[in-house]
Amino acid sequence: MVAPREIADVDELRTLAHPLRQRILRFLGQHGPATASIVGKALGESSGATSYHLRMLAKHAFVEEVPERAHGRERWWRAPAQDLRSPRAPRDPEVRALVEQLNQLKLAADQELFASFLERRAELGEWADALPYSRGSVRVTLDELHEFFDEYMALLKRYQRPVDETPADARHVAVRFFAFPVPGVTPGDPS
Repeated sequence: MVAPREIADVDELRTLAHPLRQRILRFLGQHGPATASIVGKALGESSGATSYHLRMLAKHAFVEEVPERAHGRERWWRAPAQDLRSPRAPRDPEVRALVEQLNQLKLAADQELFASFLERRAELGEWADALPYSRGSVRVTLDELHEFFDEYMALLKRYQRPVDETPADARHVAVRFFAFPVPGVTPGDPS
């Protein structure tokens, strides 16, 4: 199991809060190792641009080279299994702004991914209705919310596996956790 890595450094957050770098990370996470050329072609970007951004991501260990797949000058990259977490209560205004920017990028990507699922749902066969959905709320202390999240992450990690260890009948399934305090609702409110 991969230990959580809190990303609170401004330079690391700037690296992650770049839209193309987020797209590169998603591509590698979904498709496995690739070269800058493969990533560039898939994302509609030049291999020079993707090569640069892959190196920036590698500088902070968000991606890593796959030396056993390299041929000559061709470099292969992968997104290693990581549990990247933003600071829980960033006090530094720049860190807070970068975390919010990163969260906005991720939320927009999730909305786009879900819209794509809905648009292409008919192509998914028996997976078309594989849409577990739950809405709920809990009344917890801040410490209990952190514990709840840690337990959710442990459950998620139980089912994560690398592309090369995925059974043939498995699908890549997006799983999201989203929790926030309800503004204006105080303890004892019947909501």
